[in-house]
Amino acid sequence: MTSKKKRVLLGMSGGVDSSVAGYLLREQGYEVVGVTMKVWPQDCISRAEDKCCGPQAVADARTVAHSLGIPHYVVDEADQFERLVIDYFSTEYQAGRTPNPCVMCNEKLKFGNLWNKAKALGCDYIATGHYAIIEHHTDRAILRKGVDLRKDQSYFLFSLRQPQLRRALTPLGKMTKLQIREIAHSLGLKVADKIDSQEICFVPGNDYKTFLRSHLGESEFHRGEIYDVDGNFISEHDGIELFTIGQRKGLPGGSQRPRYVVDLDPETNRVIVGGADDLVCDEFEVDRVNWHPIAGVNARGYSSEIGKATVKIRYSHPGTNATLTPLENGRAHIRLHEPQRAVTPGQAAVFYDGDVVLGGGWICRAEPARRYEAAIPA
Repeated sequence: MTSKKKRVLLGMSGGVDSSVAGYLLREQGYEVVGVTMKVWPQDCISRAEDKCCGPQAVADARTVAHSLGIPHYVVDEADQFERLVIDYFSTEYQAGRTPNPCVMCNEKLKFGNLWNKAKALGCDYIATGHYAIIEHHTDRAILRKGVDLRKDQSYFLFSLRQPQLRRALTPLGKMTKLQIREIAHSLGLKVADKIDSQEICFVPGNDYKTFLRSHLGESEFHRGEIYDVDGNFISEHDGIELFTIGQRKGLPGGSQRPRYVVDLDPETNRVIVGGADDLVCDEFEVDRVNWHPIAGVNARGYSSEIGKATVKIRYSHPGTNATLTPLENGRAHIRLHEPQRAVTPGQAAVFYDGDVVLGGGWICRAEPARRYEAAIPA
């Protein structure tokens, strides 16, 4: 595919990845327009830091754009970020689920609302510094893992629909992080050695509990009780929002063996704790599934097993073999060939055939939701 001097809107976070992406696109013949989203709401407790929701990121992006000779704009998406990402983040914890705000931000903002800005600027594509490969074919776009598997971010893009993928460019997908930094050094970019953020941009130190207290307020927390899997009362707790499946730290009461959060019940605000074995799961369902065309589910009306695929149940998960069965109403059943620990409601499960993304969905709470309810006194 040749660019034919097409114009592309590049999301610039102020980091090394999106900066080098701008250089690569320019070298490929695209007319590049840089844009940085101002997403820090007034109550974002990390807005002064060097995050993608902080002003330093805007300054770094502007400096890089000037060095590359490309125009740069700042668009205010604070209200949309609050509504589509931060509110989602908070309400998921209130519902006893563990959110994935990066997936939501990509779908709703970076490749969603930003398209209106791209069209207004006469752009044909939106580009980002994600480590993923998007192949453009005549009839479809195919999403693949990036070649640098340690940095691969295809997981965070699974929910993009075909119209979004077909107008998206990810120039870093076939490169390694080392190569990106080498290019940045060769260009003399000030962000060449900038450290990658390993946390959610609006949650400094990954301390989501402090963020929720700041954003929601203590009165919005759902207090309840903690029981073990045998129905023994352990203690009261200050909010179901403060717990996630698989959590070990911060649990009250002594125990001879390590204890983990194994279930959450948002209807009764109960937290259930148990041993490591109680975290193991070999099947679950997902909803709001986004099947990519290559999976053939929509095209052929699949109602039976797709067959063997690899499923990642969280971003850091290496993936495991599974059998996928599409269901009605945008759901699917996942049967894991090897049981996995801490399959967490609210997280994304993404399906792969080799390095090709088949689709993905959001992990549901098991039905019946309260599998330990019988052991707990009414």
